[in-house]
Amino acid sequence: MGTTTLPRDEAIIAALISDFDVGFTSLVRVHQGSIYSGALRLTRSHVEAEDVAQETFTRAYRSLTGWNEDRLAKLRIRPWLWTIAINLVRSKSRKPTETPTPSEWIHPSSADAEPIDTDVWTARLERLSDAQRTAVVLRHVLDLPIAEIAEIVERPEGT
Repeated sequence: MGTTTLPRDEAIIAALISDFDVGFTSLVRVHQGSIYSGALRLTRSHVEAEDVAQETFTRAYRSLTGWNEDRLAKLRIRPWLWTIAINLVRSKSRKPTETPTPSEWIHPSSADAEPIDTDVWTARLERLSDAQRTAVVLRHVLDLPIAEIAEIVERPEGT
């Protein structure tokens, strides 16, 4: 388990160091879709997912403005952003303000042999605890590596 970054994250970090505003714009463009998508599945509310995504990047911006080049160079963007997002999701109300339709939760892949029964999967996700749902969404919806998930949820990899 190294502390490697994705190639595009390395480019974002270089941009943050050379021109912070340009770099941060790139960071948002690259990561906003996955932050919103994961937040939607965790909060089950478009409104709350938008709030979580916006607040994640607002907090990231505020934090990064105080970082020096050495600290920026060591940044692992995706786990860091997801740590912020997960903490925001945890602090949100347990009751969703609106419930997405099952098709908004899970989009069947064209590569699937059979269509996914979204009602069944929605019901399965609903039965999970918040911690379990978080782990499932991060791993199987967003396809994050286990090492990053462990870092984000602050738990050992085997748990």
